[in-house]
Amino acid sequence: MGLRTIWNNYKVLIVMGTSLGLIHWGWYNVKSHPALHKNKQDYMPEPDTLQTSHNQLHLKCQP
Repeated sequence: MGLRTIWNNYKVLIVMGTSLGLIHWGWYNVKSHPALHKNKQDYMPEPDTLQTSHNQLHLKCQP
């Protein structure tokens, strides 16, 4: 079995497998890049803000 017959018989699998591998590899590189990560302190909202927004949401949902 030569390369031509392998390519003709498994063209879709080769292209899709390679594409899927490259996409996952690129996504892993993007997710692991340190410049794209912020400190956890930046994500922590103030407790008062959480309580206020929860109360406002609770009041809006009551009939």
